This record gives sequence, C-alpha cells and structure tokens, in this order.
Amino acid sequence: MTRCPPVNEFSLPKPISPYGASKLAGEGYAHAFAKSFGLRTVALRFANVYGPWSGHKKGAMTVFFRALHTGQPLVIYGDGTSSRDYAHVDDIAHALQLALEGDVPGGTVLHIASGVETTITELADLCRNAAGQPDHPIEYQPRRVGEVDRNFAAYDLAKQVLGYAPGIAREDGIAETWAWYQKHVFTD
Repeated sequence: MTRCPPVNEFSLPKPISPYGASKLAGEGYAHAFAKSFGLRTVALRFANVYGPWSGHKKGAMTVFFRALHTGQPLVIYGDGTSSRDYAHVDDIAHALQLALEGDVPGGTVLHIASGVETTITELADLCRNAAGQPDHPIEYQPRRVGEVDRNFAAYDLAKQVLGYAPGIAREDGIAETWAWYQKHVFTD
C-alpha cells in the first residue's frame, strides 16, 4: 500500500533510506524510554527546514539559490511534479519551544510542517521570483533513483497537543532567505 500525502502521525512509516530508518529507530528508543522509565520524550518530525543560516545545506533551495547567484540554470530532476513540505526555521524553533515547555505525554511523535505541498517546479519559481529573476532558465534532467515522489505532512496533532501552527508564509520566508544569502553567503 502506498502512502498518499499528507502523512500524519498515524501513517505507517516505511523509510526508504538508512537515514530515515535511523530517525525512526530513534523515535522507537525515545518511546521505549518514556514507557519503561517515565522519561518525557517528544519526537518532532520536521518538514524540509529552510531559512537564514542554511547556507551549508545541500537541499534544493540552496542549490537553486547558488545557481541563481552564479547564472547557472536551475536543475530539476524529473518532470518537476515531485513535492515536499518546507517549514521555515523560525516555525521549527517555535515548535521546539512549545514541545520543551508543554505538558506532552512521553513518547509523543508530532509532525512539524507547513501543511503545504510544494512541487519542485513551484519551488524553483518561488526562488526565481525571490531573486528578481523570474525568467532564469530551468534545465530538466532524468529523475534520480530512490527519490520520493510526494512528501508533505499534516500538523493537526501538533496543533492539538502543542498549539503549533506555522506563521511564516512560503513566499515571505523564501524572500527573506534569499536576502540572507545575498548578505551572508554570496559576498564575492
């Protein structure tokens, strides 16, 4: 059975990478320690995090920003319809604060996301617009093996348990991130 996004905390996790499997194992250990020893553990599943201070990341947004800065085409693998959920770092920080300060039962797992499905082509357009280069070229390459087609999450349980809701709109967050890159990463 294939998962149909949006995923939530009740979706059956089936990681397709060792990285994903390690995160799931960590959640399992946190749950076991909570139930066995009464530790208050909370696992937060972040969407794709972006924002200021992300110049070291190797995700699509950083790659797009670097291409925009250097004049290279934005490279999209596949037809551009694969999707992700992008959460601004300020929203992630707020969720962490809520989880640390809240009265959350041990072993709780929550999705921290925007709840907005963004295709890679939409992301490219958002980055091009933030950079003031809406006509910057895009180059499509063959789809890479092992890529998840669609991946975005519902944050309903985090809203119920923590009072979490994202506060930064994609367009605003991406524009702010581009401005940060201009000032702190692209200083040549």
